[in-house]
Amino acid sequence: MQQFSYMTDILDDTARRMPENDAVLMADAKENAPALTYRQLCHLSRCAGTALAENGVGNKQPVALLLEKSSYTIAALYGVLYSGGFYVFIDPAQPDSRLLKILNTLHAEHAVTDESGETRLREAGYQGKIYRLEELFSREENPDLLQGVREKADERDPLYAIFTSGSTGEPKGVVVSHRAAIDFIGHFVRETGIRATDRIGNQAPFDFDVSVKDIFSCCRTGAALVLIPRTHFALPRELLDDLCDRKITVLIWAVSAMCIVTTFRGFSYRVPENLRLVMFSGEVMPMRHLKQWQQALPDTEFINLYGPSEITCNCTYYRVPADIREEAALPIGVPFEGREVFIADENLQKISEPGVSGQICVSGESLADGYYGREDLTAKSFVNIDGKRTYLTGDLGWIGKDGLFYFSGRADSQIKCMGHRIELGEIETAMMRDQGVTRACCLFNQKNSRIYGFYTGSTPERDLRAWLKTCVPAYMVPNRLIQLESFQLNKNGKIDRNILRQRMEHPAGK
Repeated sequence: MQQFSYMTDILDDTARRMPENDAVLMADAKENAPALTYRQLCHLSRCAGTALAENGVGNKQPVALLLEKSSYTIAALYGVLYSGGFYVFIDPAQPDSRLLKILNTLHAEHAVTDESGETRLREAGYQGKIYRLEELFSREENPDLLQGVREKADERDPLYAIFTSGSTGEPKGVVVSHRAAIDFIGHFVRETGIRATDRIGNQAPFDFDVSVKDIFSCCRTGAALVLIPRTHFALPRELLDDLCDRKITVLIWAVSAMCIVTTFRGFSYRVPENLRLVMFSGEVMPMRHLKQWQQALPDTEFINLYGPSEITCNCTYYRVPADIREEAALPIGVPFEGREVFIADENLQKISEPGVSGQICVSGESLADGYYGREDLTAKSFVNIDGKRTYLTGDLGWIGKDGLFYFSGRADSQIKCMGHRIELGEIETAMMRDQGVTRACCLFNQKNSRIYGFYTGSTPERDLRAWLKTCVPAYMVPNRLIQLESFQLNKNGKIDRNILRQRMEHPAGK
C-alpha cells in the first residue's frame, strides 16, 4: 500500500486513480446535498481550501465546522485540510453553552456553517470569521496557493480535534495528527479488507471519532461513504430500507445503533443481505443482540473494536466466530499492528498473569498529541512507561488464557460498597443473561451507597431480582431495579448515563 504523509495527498491520489467512483452520497434522496464522485469531491475541496487559505486560515489553525451531515460537509472538511488548518466538528444539536465552551477552548478564529448556523454563532457572541458553504465552493481553485500551503505542512500537524466530556464539565479536545490517523487507517483497511467496491453506511456523528474510520477508510480505498440521517436511527424500518436499498456492504456502528435494530425486530421486516462486514464499538455488545445479528446474517463477518479517542479510534479488534456462545465473554481481541497494549497495576507495573485485572494501557503508533490547550491533562493521561509514551485509558481489563484482551469496565465504575469491591459491568452482564432483559445499565449512588440497576425488557422486577440472586453474590444485587420502556441515547449513540444519574439522584422527578 502506497505511503502518504498528509491526508489531502490521499484524496488527490484517489481522485486521480478512481475519479468516477462514488465518494459521498446520502441514504435519503430527499436530502439537499448531491452525491459526489471522487473527482467532484476533490475539486470542491480544493476550491474551499483556496478560499480559506486566502482568508487567513494557516497551518495548524483550528476551523470549527457547525454543519449537519452532507456531502458538502465532507468537502468542507477536506477544504480545511487543504488550507493547512485542522477541523473541529461541532454538532448543531449542541446547546449554545457547550458550543461556546468549545470555541473558547480552541480560540477559533474561523468557522464554516450555513445560514442558520451563522445566525446562531452571531447571537451566541462569536467574533471570528464565518464562512458559508456556497462561498467556499464558488471560489476558483488556486493550485499554486495550495501547493505552497502543502510545502509548509508536516505529517505531525493536527488533522482534527474531537471534543469529549470532561469530569469538570469542561469539554476536552483530543488532537490527532495526520501521521497518527494515516498510520491507523492503513492498518485498519488492511486488517478489515475494506475495498473500492464497498459502500460504508455512516452512523456516527462527525464529531465522534468513529466517523474518522468511515470518512478516511473510504478515501484511502475509493469506497463510497453513504450518510444515513440520524432521524432514521429512531425509525428501524427506514434504517433497514437505507441498508437494503443503498446496498450497504460495511457498517462501523455504535453498539446501541445495532441494538435498535434487534430491539425492534428489524430483521423481521427486511434483511440487508449485501452486508459482508459489521464492526461495532463504544460499549459492551450484549451477546443476545449480537447472536440475532449473526443469525440474520450468517455469511457476514463481525468484528468487535476497542479503543478511546486518545489512541486514534481503535487499538484492538476481535473477529467474532459464528459459533460463539451467548453466555461467553466477548473479547476485545488483539492489538492492531503498530500498537502495544498491556495491562498495568496501580503502580503502572505490567501484569502478565492471565485473569488478573488492571488498567488497559496503550503505546506505539497513533497516540493523540494530547488535549488542546491543556498540558496539565495531557501530562496526567499520557505518561512514560518503560521509555515509551503511553496512554492510560482508565478502562479495566485482563488477558485471558487464550492470549486475548478482555474489557471489564471503567475504573470509575469499579465501586466499593459495604466493604466489597464491585464491578458494575459484571452486574450488567448478569442482568442481560436473563432472557427477558434486552439492555441493562448500573449506577452507584455515593450519597446513600446504593446500587441502581436500570433495564429494558419484559422481565418483572421481582423475577429479575430472583434471577440475580442465582448469578451474583447478594451484595451485588442492585438495591433498586428500575424497568424502562427504552434507554435514552446520547449524541454518540451510547446509553445516556447522565439522564439515568439524574433519575437516580432525584427519584421524585421520574
